[in-house]
Amino acid sequence: MGPVDLFLAAQEWLFEHAVQPLMFHGGLGNLLAEGYRATGWLLVGLLQIGVLLTVFGALERWRPVEAVTDRRGVRTDVIYTLIHRLGLLRVALFFTLDPLWDTAIGQLRVAGLPSFALDDLWPGVTDVAWVSFVLYLLLFDLVDYALHRGQHAFGWWWQLHAVHHSQRQMTMWTDNRNHLLDDILRDSVFVLVALLVGVPPGQFVAIVACTQLVESLSHANVRLSFGPFERVLVSPRYHRLHHAIGLGHESAGPGSLGGHNFAILFPLWDLVFRTARFEARTEPTGIRDQLDGRDYGRGFWAQQWLGLVRLAGALRR
Repeated sequence: MGPVDLFLAAQEWLFEHAVQPLMFHGGLGNLLAEGYRATGWLLVGLLQIGVLLTVFGALERWRPVEAVTDRRGVRTDVIYTLIHRLGLLRVALFFTLDPLWDTAIGQLRVAGLPSFALDDLWPGVTDVAWVSFVLYLLLFDLVDYALHRGQHAFGWWWQLHAVHHSQRQMTMWTDNRNHLLDDILRDSVFVLVALLVGVPPGQFVAIVACTQLVESLSHANVRLSFGPFERVLVSPRYHRLHHAIGLGHESAGPGSLGGHNFAILFPLWDLVFRTARFEARTEPTGIRDQLDGRDYGRGFWAQQWLGLVRLAGALRR
């Protein structure tokens, strides 16, 4: 039995013995298909958390960049991670936005929007499972790069994305510290792209899982580069430069530095669009105006509320 078969067997067991009974008890028997998909996301999240606690945790203890003194901030990041990796946000989207996107794409198909699938580009080559997976991974990473540039380029969007950059002590848990509205915007784009290009559900889950694991590693508090392979895959050192105060993440407005190292998985996009910066240096992370005392919130709810306040102020301006 291969890894995929083991995963599917575990998903079926978890669904039949835990999720399905709860859904029937809650009167959600008409949503079993969505529940089965949610079980898959839950299982993926549990496996990822296992990797974080064992492999990535060992790396952080091995060669930390800095001693962690803000334990409260790290605990807040753990809350964000549990919300995302255990599928709580994903479930919310299942029952709210996903049906809207499915309906919208269906209506566009009826109106004449042509179907498209990367698998069909080169029969016999692109329809090979691993080849199509790499193609989809590259496509979604390019979309992610473009979204990341937008999060820094548009003032209103930066007010939400600033929640992510407000962590002064990055760890493997920091990746998921995001404003929930920011996550909804980003995830909606990914769902739409997946629907438009016809990504098989299994491949979509694998793409998201791989991306999330690399992102967790790239935020880890570990003194680690990939040497010559740093131009192939984003490393903790490479991404830390993006979070460096006054260096890697300045909003692309008048008088700003423009920003560097926006790539999520592959520095290829930073190289193509000339935003790559490869330096063996370790700088303090955070946002410039935090040095002047600006408060971005200490706990989960404070960070979410202040993000909305900043967004409202930016929209008024």
